[in-house]
Amino acid sequence: MKIDEALDRFDIYLVQTRNAPANTLKSYRRDLKELSDFLEKEGIIEIQDINYPALRKFLNRVYPTRKRSSVGRLISTIRTFFHFLEREELIPRNPAEALLYPKFERKLPTFLTVDEAVRLVEEPSRPVEGKREEFPELKARDRAMLELLYASGLRVSELVSLNRDSVRLDLTVLRVMGKGRKERVVPFGQYAKKALDEHLEWQDRKGLSKKNDPLFTNRLGKRLTDRMVRKLIEKYTRTAGISKRVGPHTLRHSFATHLLEGGADIRGIQELLGHASLSTTQRYTHLNLDHLMEVYDKAHPRA
Repeated sequence: MKIDEALDRFDIYLVQTRNAPANTLKSYRRDLKELSDFLEKEGIIEIQDINYPALRKFLNRVYPTRKRSSVGRLISTIRTFFHFLEREELIPRNPAEALLYPKFERKLPTFLTVDEAVRLVEEPSRPVEGKREEFPELKARDRAMLELLYASGLRVSELVSLNRDSVRLDLTVLRVMGKGRKERVVPFGQYAKKALDEHLEWQDRKGLSKKNDPLFTNRLGKRLTDRMVRKLIEKYTRTAGISKRVGPHTLRHSFATHLLEGGADIRGIQELLGHASLSTTQRYTHLNLDHLMEVYDKAHPRA
């Protein structure tokens, strides 16, 4: 079987069986296209002819130009692809099985203090001295967006995919479609409810009141993109005087960290974040060792 044909079959598998998110598909396709182009230059066009030395040669070519985390993701993609081929009995053996991941230090996620988080989410509503307020509907949108990110720990992809009918203001919950097309229900607090209420009123005035209308839109009524949200957060971080580098995931990390510090159960946090594995959520237990020691000292009978 030709490599291109195998890639097409893998693509179908990712979409139909794995329900892979759009960003994951894009990443897999880009990485495997790079591998395919390299193998073609090496004269390898059949999947049965791909061997471990050829894969190592490709990775050795890539190593000097990539971060270790990027190389790790690339190896993960290659291993997943060949595992699929082996399981489908399209190759006699898996040449990627012996590929080793590069060693690198796992960075702990950046998070905001409670004061910083409050300053950031309230920044769109802060009046600017000597300047007439322009586009109040956009300020209301931005406040609702930031409040919701911090109140619910959503991924930015989950935020921008929300529709109006994803929100139940009366119950203060969201219906979220997460990774792998897994749906979950996430609560949010009264501050987010108030901000959403004001934002929805502005949308009603603009005629964006249908159930399947996007919850967050630009001036033209088009759905916000991940990039637009990142740009807005960077702007409000700067005007709020926060020196840290902040993005949508920083608010997600802050959400988890502040819940943990408040005594929330880690499995509950796992459900709220939509993590498939508890080990992913457990990264947050490393963020505040002093707090964890305090909890231990108070709770354990032999502490």
